[in-house]
Amino acid sequence: MQEQDIIEKTELFVRDTLQHSESGHNWFHIERVWKNAKHIGQYEPVDMLVVELAALLHDIADSKFYNGDETIGPKMARNFLESQGADTAIIEHVIHIMENMSFRSGYDTPSFISPELQVVQDADRLDAIGAIGIARAFHYGGYKNREIYDPGIPPDLHMDKEAYKKSTAPTINHFYEKLLLLKDKMNTNTGKKIAEERHSFMEKYLQQFYAEWNGEA
Repeated sequence: MQEQDIIEKTELFVRDTLQHSESGHNWFHIERVWKNAKHIGQYEPVDMLVVELAALLHDIADSKFYNGDETIGPKMARNFLESQGADTAIIEHVIHIMENMSFRSGYDTPSFISPELQVVQDADRLDAIGAIGIARAFHYGGYKNREIYDPGIPPDLHMDKEAYKKSTAPTINHFYEKLLLLKDKMNTNTGKKIAEERHSFMEKYLQQFYAEWNGEA
């Protein structure tokens, strides 16, 4: 199968699978990550087929919506790619990326690394920060019926992986527990440059948020 053919079929598969997904993790999220990955990947020594397939499939079954089960997404991706006759080495690389790219995976010692993983990871992290990152955070907080902010519940900067997965803290806490940490976790020079501006936007947003909360603006 030609590379463009499998990319197009993967796009259709993901669109169909995620058509009723929560807004922060739906097809539009995938499309943004895919675009980010293609942009970053052009400056890196990577296999763009692996990058594009991993970007398209990375959230095919986000564990947050499957009781924390992190195996469902990779299984779905593997079954799909095998059904398309994809090369075994390509499939294994995509699966390894999916299993190691999330923020939660950062709590563990990395078991796999590759330039392709770094590109897709940066692309996904960029969609978690900046204006869209803020919108996604509050949308998911509302989806989970969480408080916007509670001054009596400080951010927990020392959570382990399980505590992070089970956290029900207010959405503002999520800025300190994840979003503001991502800038310094970027892998590529391109990702780092884009992250700087988005990080700055989040800091300005928080300044305005607290000013309004305290009746100072």
